[in-house]
Amino acid sequence: MTSHLSRSTATFIGFTAVLLWSLLAFLTAASGTMPAFQLTAITFAIGGLSLLLIRPGAIKAMRQPLPVWLLGVGGLFGYHFCYFFALRNAPPVEAGLINYLWPLLIVVFSALLPGERLKWQHIAGCALALTGAVLVVTRGRGFGFDAQYSLGYATALCAAVIWASYSVLSRRFAAVSSDAIAGFCLVTAILAAICHLLLEQTVWPTDFWQWAALIGLGLGPVGLAFYVWDIGVKRGDIQVLGAASYSAPLLSTLILILTGYASYSHVILIACLLITAGAVLAAKDLLFRRRSAAAAE
Repeated sequence: MTSHLSRSTATFIGFTAVLLWSLLAFLTAASGTMPAFQLTAITFAIGGLSLLLIRPGAIKAMRQPLPVWLLGVGGLFGYHFCYFFALRNAPPVEAGLINYLWPLLIVVFSALLPGERLKWQHIAGCALALTGAVLVVTRGRGFGFDAQYSLGYATALCAAVIWASYSVLSRRFAAVSSDAIAGFCLVTAILAAICHLLLEQTVWPTDFWQWAALIGLGLGPVGLAFYVWDIGVKRGDIQVLGAASYSAPLLSTLILILTGYASYSHVILIACLLITAGAVLAAKDLLFRRRSAAAAE
């Protein structure tokens, strides 16, 4: 049970999802050339099954009303479907930038939640972090939008809205156990498999390391990440999580540099400073509240 968790602890648990998502690009690159929906189907199946194994109550937690299933599957599968569709119909840099509006949208949408109040530092922190994310994605080379890719841009925006809406609306179902994520993952795997069979050619890993990366994707950035993210958005500081999520593209790029899949540039350092400053600014109340409490003790 997670109902006893403090707000700061739940926020930290939620942030571990961002850390896991930072491994996504590296593990995806290491897994070979598997098509997107096939990769989604396999990794979500691994993620869902692994959660069933480590969380015995997950099967019971699948007994949820239809609105809960619509939100869970709509969030997980809807986001990935729109994101992959956007990548097929727009340049990756521009599609990625539009998609990375989701952390900012989480912060903005969270103002509609009971008991939440949007403050200036949340918006300012997200703006700083978004600037850093733009530098990471474009590598400081600029970007441009072409009307012929409007459909791809629109679906990238849909992906951002879907994920932000899913994250914020999950707070409305805070009483639903995070164990239910296992069921959402398995249904997402089935839907992704259908898309794969209709749209893609099957490609399998060719060596042990590609299989290992594939399994790693399912266990970490898919299975465990969505589980801990659910805890964070339901019981943590969702505005801080939104701003801190901009560290994912930065951490992902740093991992790619360390593993030889990308090269370092000074733009990365600047982006690091911007994203860190933005996250700290957005988390100002949470950080200083904890320091004050510690000093009082």
